[in-house]
Amino acid sequence: MQDSGFYKSLSFFFLFRTEPVFLMNSPDPAIRQWFVMRDLKRRNAKHPAYRMFEELHVECFTPMVEALSVVNGHRIRRVVPFMQDLLFVRNTRKAMDFIVDSTPTLQYRYVLGLRHTPMVVRDAEMDRFIRAVRASQSIRYYTPQEVTPSMRSRRIRIIGGPLHGYEGSLVTVRGSKVRRLLVEIPSLLAATVEVEPEYIQLM
Repeated sequence: MQDSGFYKSLSFFFLFRTEPVFLMNSPDPAIRQWFVMRDLKRRNAKHPAYRMFEELHVECFTPMVEALSVVNGHRIRRVVPFMQDLLFVRNTRKAMDFIVDSTPTLQYRYVLGLRHTPMVVRDAEMDRFIRAVRASQSIRYYTPQEVTPSMRSRRIRIIGGPLHGYEGSLVTVRGSKVRRLLVEIPSLLAATVEVEPEYIQLM
């Protein structure tokens, strides 16, 4: 979408650990970047921020999970954001400033200690995370606090398959035969996805 049009339309686990991915946002307002955003709407809001971006045809990623809710006395399974106030949006700074200024319930997440510097995730790191979760039908999301140091033990490499080239740590979970790859956006989000055993190589 062009900016002009936009303004008019207003178990085992395999652990892949990335380095910190936060960048200073580009001084060029026309460069598209992955901004880390905060949606202040309630969890049961009818029009959450990620739907607004879908309608605007702006690339957006929100980790989704199934959850049970009660409607008129009936239990209904719905797909909802894993973290209501977290989403990632790829757009220009100029376009995002316009959206944020016109949407009271949407905010940038700022780099700690730099109040006016929005968090930005590198394209390569964001693409790597999205690629991993979209490659699996079985995804489990985690907050950063749920990823413990004990999950980072034996180093392995993925050889073959859709996640060829990933490296990380193999973490044993007693009683489970499932192998999972854990990918992270450090300090923000983590997820585990299943990996076939034949693709795992010890390092």
